Amino acid sequence: MSTEGGTKALVAALSANLGIAVSKFVAFAFSGSSSMLAEGVHSIADSGNQVLLLVGGKRSQRAATEEHPFGYGRERYVYGFLVSIVLFSIGGMFAIYEGYEKIAHPHELENWYWPVGVLVFAILLEGYSFLTAYREASKDKGQHGWPAYIRRAKAPELPVVLLEDTGALIGLVLALGGVGLTVITGDAVWDGIGTLCIGVLLVVIALVLALETKSLLIGESADAEVVARIREALVDHDTVTSVIHMRTLHVGPEELLVAAKIGVNAEDSAAVVAEAIDHAEVRVRKAVPIARAIYLEPDVYSEEKALAGPDADATPGGPGRNAH
Repeated sequence: MSTEGGTKALVAALSANLGIAVSKFVAFAFSGSSSMLAEGVHSIADSGNQVLLLVGGKRSQRAATEEHPFGYGRERYVYGFLVSIVLFSIGGMFAIYEGYEKIAHPHELENWYWPVGVLVFAILLEGYSFLTAYREASKDKGQHGWPAYIRRAKAPELPVVLLEDTGALIGLVLALGGVGLTVITGDAVWDGIGTLCIGVLLVVIALVLALETKSLLIGESADAEVVARIREALVDHDTVTSVIHMRTLHVGPEELLVAAKIGVNAEDSAAVVAEAIDHAEVRVRKAVPIARAIYLEPDVYSEEKALAGPDADATPGGPGRNAH
């Protein structure tokens, strides 16, 4: 669902931003408004970001190879991180520079009705893009609040579009305020202040995106409720008596790696244990369909082993971490 909804939101956002970018640059040409120039660059950056995410989604679907045995699912995170860099550098820093220049060297705003008309038009198009992303994300977020959804989402496309569209709508309001105050007061400094505020807003959004996608790139475990379903599915209370310890890792938004040491009966034969492991894998994939790679190590359960957790020397990340 997240992949299909993310693609739909990306296409809607890309269509809206391309139309908005053209109209903003036309308005800048006729009015000389720095807010319009900053917003035009912002829309170009957003359009490029949506293309990056579409490319990342396409490339992530490549089949696994010997060199990349878990596939290319995490490539979507790489492109998501590139989006934050583009938004920070091209969108945010350019707007801050342009705002500073306009405040330091203000010049009269010409044909003010051009930027005002374009901004109203842009708000309507961005609103359409935002509502599309909002509807698709609402299907995906479950019972979590929006801040929690942004933090917990494993697919980067919908959170990126939501944050970009939210920033775009706020930026358009700031630009409209800057242009409006310039027209009312006759002081072009207000246009520069609006541009500066747009730049700061974009930098903040870019930093949030960078932090979230960095965490995904490093590798995140499954959510707690998913881990609970996997634990429940592994145990059959017959041959598999317990889960001694377990780790999960997202190798892509819809691909989960599961590694667990499971407790079995000491008197069971190897054939019985092997069959129980096969059945456990089937139960896990039924409970959590995105669990693609499952590695189970049987062991005779003991409380001492369970408390010790994974072998510290053989565990990535070092000792003393009870990861999912």
